[in-house]
Amino acid sequence: MKTKINEAIKQVLQQFDQKYFIGEVLNKNKVIQDLDTYDKELLEAFISNETLKSNFTIDIAGNIIMQTNKLIELFEADEYWQDSYTKYSKKIGLAAGGKFIDESTDVVLDFPYKDTVLKASMSKEDTDKDDLQPDEPFLNELLAKEEIDVLLDKKIIVNAKRYSQEGIEDVNHFNKDDNLIIKGNNLLALHTLKEKYAGKVKLIYIDPPYNTGKDSFKYNDRFNRSTWLTFMKNRIEVARDLLSNNGVLIVQADDKMQAYLKILLDEVMGTEQFETSFYVQVRYGNKTLSEDNDFQKVMEICHVYSKVTDEFIPNKLKEEYSLEKFKYRIVEKGEPNKTEIINGKKVDIFQEGNYEIEEIEPNIDGLKETWATGSLIRQGGTAAEFLSKYLIERKKEDGLKTLYKVHNMGDDGLGYRYITGPRRQDAFRGKFFSGVPSAIREGVISGEYSKEKPIPNFLYNYLQYEGDFGNCRHEGGVDIGGGKKPEMLLSSFIDYFSDENDIVLDFFGGSGTTAAVAHKMKRIYISIEQLEDHVEKMVTRQKNVIEGDSGGISKEVNWKGGGSFVYVELMEKNRGFLKSIRDAKTQTELHNIFDFMLKEAEIDFRVDLEAVKDTLYELSFEEQKKTLIKIIDKNQLYYNYSEIDDENVRDLISDGDYAFNKNFYDEGCE
Repeated sequence: MKTKINEAIKQVLQQFDQKYFIGEVLNKNKVIQDLDTYDKELLEAFISNETLKSNFTIDIAGNIIMQTNKLIELFEADEYWQDSYTKYSKKIGLAAGGKFIDESTDVVLDFPYKDTVLKASMSKEDTDKDDLQPDEPFLNELLAKEEIDVLLDKKIIVNAKRYSQEGIEDVNHFNKDDNLIIKGNNLLALHTLKEKYAGKVKLIYIDPPYNTGKDSFKYNDRFNRSTWLTFMKNRIEVARDLLSNNGVLIVQADDKMQAYLKILLDEVMGTEQFETSFYVQVRYGNKTLSEDNDFQKVMEICHVYSKVTDEFIPNKLKEEYSLEKFKYRIVEKGEPNKTEIINGKKVDIFQEGNYEIEEIEPNIDGLKETWATGSLIRQGGTAAEFLSKYLIERKKEDGLKTLYKVHNMGDDGLGYRYITGPRRQDAFRGKFFSGVPSAIREGVISGEYSKEKPIPNFLYNYLQYEGDFGNCRHEGGVDIGGGKKPEMLLSSFIDYFSDENDIVLDFFGGSGTTAAVAHKMKRIYISIEQLEDHVEKMVTRQKNVIEGDSGGISKEVNWKGGGSFVYVELMEKNRGFLKSIRDAKTQTELHNIFDFMLKEAEIDFRVDLEAVKDTLYELSFEEQKKTLIKIIDKNQLYYNYSEIDDENVRDLISDGDYAFNKNFYDEGCE
């Protein structure tokens, strides 16, 4: 129903131009979200309207209080807004909790913890049973915007070390061309890098947890779908800011999540920035994963997005220009049978018997034979178009198997193009003969010219790396089991989308494949990983690379070793308690941790600690763990850089790490 109140609301919202409208339609979710978070400008506008002020405010001790809950109820219930952007709207996008993912301001943190805690008496087979699997992930916690506080501030960096062929040394400075490995939560690490690296990263490749329910990587790879999408959105948004204008983002996924991921990427990166999808064969088709499977999954998909499409220039495939097809010579046996002007061009006409086409050894002066068909005919000004328009129908006039010498045509410097007409009366095709284009002739002779080809994806050919996927488990001298990607795959992406000395980022660092390949291909790299065993293997792998690792792509790039990288950690605060809770094996251990938390940990201010104390020990062991993790203030997982000069914090940091932080953040790179 159209009422004075609804009209007043509409007038107020229209003051904000398109902030609360998409075209002519009200974005109801955006209004509700801003009311729910007490957006100052919106509330001031509502209070300034007398109709709304009289209906939705109360006076308490002389203070005007806006009843936002009543306004929200109005938007949610009133049929007047039925054409708004609700969950039934025409907007195409991903939604969770009634809100579009791209409009969500929620943030998802992830922590390394299994969905099901293995007891001493439980086998791995037991944890695969449906009745033992929890319904929701419990350490991938979604934080609403008002809970974020200083969560995304840049963090203090500690344990800075440089690894090189000379060994390991503590460092107190950072150079602009240093390679970097960061141990810590990847969302917080990305925000830590944002100020320093915004607009500087050429290529970002990530292979995130796929939301599959499998846990071979020890990530909590079993997100609720909407949580997983928000988790990805948080990271892609800041990753986009790190990309240079000619930069590229590649996200790999399996067929379970790639469709959702593609829509999310369209919303965050922009549909115009989508460049292509690579279809990567990750296992042999005849390799049986399980007899219970109805379909054999052999492919994964990599979606590719540019930062600015107009500045996106991939490195196309190059091959040596081949003279193999330039193997013909045309001999004119006499004067042309006749000469005519056809469509403004002089054409010498040689009938059958008055010329000969000889096959010779391929050489720079030879001619190449090409059928004039398809797209060639549609290209204006070409020999194929000229044949189709003006010569095909001259069969009766000139006879079959006629040779036409069309002057002032071609780019090979000959000054003419040879074209042959149909060989049969019912034929409608012919050929033309061309030489090596004059613009590249000298380069072909010297061997300096190479021919560019489009980069193949599914439309042209599979990137057949299934053999590499099957054999990559021990690449780099480390074994990480399932989920590892072969160096050959990463080398293709790095070759296509970056050049030497460009910055390459992988914030799901895993076993360090991206870092290893980037190092061997002379790129600057940043790799982020939070799982301790993965970090250890990544560091070991990079040490092997520096020492001259001979596996992976080493032979292809003639890798002999060298270089260095800097290793750092985000300085832990409450995250240390998370780790202790995760590793606790007994009730006694867990109770001791809780007692220590009560003295030292930053507890969420909303928690009723007395209620926790009264009920905690009535819960199961797993539920006790969940509860203790829940009450920790997630804003205090790591120390913020803004705290570095606080007396209590400064005492915890070595002089070298203090100097490193000051150099990394304040003084910039040397």
